[in-house]
Amino acid sequence: MKKILAAIACAALVAACSTTPTDEGAAVESRTPGTGATGQAVPGGGVTGTPIGGGAVDPLKDPSSPLAKRSVYFDFDSDAIRAEFKPLLDAHAKYLRETAAAKTLLQGHADERGSREYNLALGQRRADAVRRYLVFAGAPESRIEAVSLGEEKPVCTEKTEECYARNRRVDILYQGEF
Repeated sequence: MKKILAAIACAALVAACSTTPTDEGAAVESRTPGTGATGQAVPGGGVTGTPIGGGAVDPLKDPSSPLAKRSVYFDFDSDAIRAEFKPLLDAHAKYLRETAAAKTLLQGHADERGSREYNLALGQRRADAVRRYLVFAGAPESRIEAVSLGEEKPVCTEKTEECYARNRRVDILYQGEF
């Protein structure tokens, strides 16, 4: 049994290292308040709601806050973060920067197509891509953990392209949710 697990771990490691990221033209970080890592304005400064305590609204649970959105979706067989999710990640990075007690777990997922080992490696690459983006945007690396669940926790089980697209994601969980 140990030999089988070791072989699977080696296969996942090799699959994770077999491709090189295609980050063309890395963004330059902006230090201007109210902007994200790309220098573009984050709506409302990125975080809405009022500070926690004294009956105030928790921005992580406030439906009008960008922090209530917790999933980043990916294209088929890709770990590249789509532009539409960068403002969301900028808001989460700002929250992590400004909330010293906040810790996050990034869970990478893949659709069911591909081998279990490949999907575990792809989920890890996706989670790592989100972690790198958050750190680049100023979030403390020591409070971010990235793991892969591969194809093990789908949100949709139908065999349609729409369903597959919903499973290609990274979920952002905060301490107390994992």
